[in-house]
Amino acid sequence: MKTTRRNFLKLSAVAAASLPATSLMASTKTANKPIVISTWNFGMQANEEAWKILIANGRALDAVEAGARVPESDPKETSVGLGGLPDRDGHVTLDACIMDENGNIGSVAGLEHIVHPVSVARKVMEKTPHVMLVGEGALQFALANGFKKEKLLTKESEQAWKNWLKEGKYKPIANIENHDTIGILALDTKGNLSGACTTSGMAYKMHGRVGDSPIIGAGLYVDNEVGAATSTGVGEEVIRIVGCHLVVELMRQGNLPEQACKLAVERIIQKNPAKAKEVQVGFLALNKSGEYGAFCLQKGFSYAVHSDSINQLFDSSSIY
Repeated sequence: MKTTRRNFLKLSAVAAASLPATSLMASTKTANKPIVISTWNFGMQANEEAWKILIANGRALDAVEAGARVPESDPKETSVGLGGLPDRDGHVTLDACIMDENGNIGSVAGLEHIVHPVSVARKVMEKTPHVMLVGEGALQFALANGFKKEKLLTKESEQAWKNWLKEGKYKPIANIENHDTIGILALDTKGNLSGACTTSGMAYKMHGRVGDSPIIGAGLYVDNEVGAATSTGVGEEVIRIVGCHLVVELMRQGNLPEQACKLAVERIIQKNPAKAKEVQVGFLALNKSGEYGAFCLQKGFSYAVHSDSINQLFDSSSIY
């Protein structure tokens, strides 16, 4: 049986207790390049795929795309790609973006019927003069570029949706699989950074809702001179502060990755203290030197790190 995120976090907490305190509590964590980091426990599997490219002296852009495709194609993951929980009308709509070391960007939002929106986003980046395609236009573009039209709503996700319809209430719950995104960042052997972010968005959202994940500067940002950041959680709160751009700019000012993430989280609290106590937002960052860190509102956000010296899941520090 596949381990759920909630069970996984319980197990990882037990395992973490046996590790040296410095391995989980140090505010500055550094690894030699190459390195790949990503959000949540499925980041471990995503990182493994990305690492195959990085260890072969491959490009960070190729690594983050390959890593993001892992949870996208897993029908048991209910917050990314195939198997994602639908909106309130029963549609599985996907959002994704990608950004390379040269500032090139591509994004899709509200994309249906395509398992790998991150790869469609890369095609938008490489083959169009645009940054973002949405809805039916994004689907038309994907099909024209060889992507296969598939049914994304699994029997399990469909049943969960039908159960939700009995009451039809919507309230995000921190750290539950209704708003978990995979964001993935990599630094390759040439010292170049890239990042990707992909999600099926909030479960049972209004049809047409788009969160932070496909928005460059909100759910993802890369500056090859400074560092990269990605986010997870309730996207509306991330968009309000243009969160990942903020994290990168805070690193530009000299803050280490974890401190930059913490300052961004504090900005969310400043905007709406009452709301911040009810939702989860987490930031993950990697700088040009290979230093990395994360910070979140509520306990429970985990992130995965893979380099030549470490392959491990960490629990993020939090405000509450």
